[in-house]
Amino acid sequence: QVQLVESGGGLVQPGGSLRLSCAASGRTFSNYSMGWFRQAPGKEREFVAAISWSGGSTYYADSVKGRFTISRDVGRNTVFLEMNNLEPEDTAIYYCHYRSDWGQGTQVIVSS
Repeated sequence: QVQLVESGGGLVQPGGSLRLSCAASGRTFSNYSMGWFRQAPGKEREFVAAISWSGGSTYYADSVKGRFTISRDVGRNTVFLEMNNLEPEDTAIYYCHYRSDWGQGTQVIVSS
């Protein structure tokens, strides 16, 4: 059983930045990656970014490459998502993911 708690969402203007955090507690394993997904109104949940346990490998959806950066603090079982140059299309609920577990989500709204 793993609990995932996201934080850092909110309302931001286009071109602005947000940093999301996801703290994991319970049973965690070093050989599993962590990642972020998002779901916008009327759309399916989509992959955003992922990072290996060691932090040596990262993966991004084409829509966020060059704008978002995923990182992690292994000792604290925490993963971050730095989001820059946000666009209205980034508006969604962002979910932290670990193995088969999901957080409750944090809402990001990009609007002027």
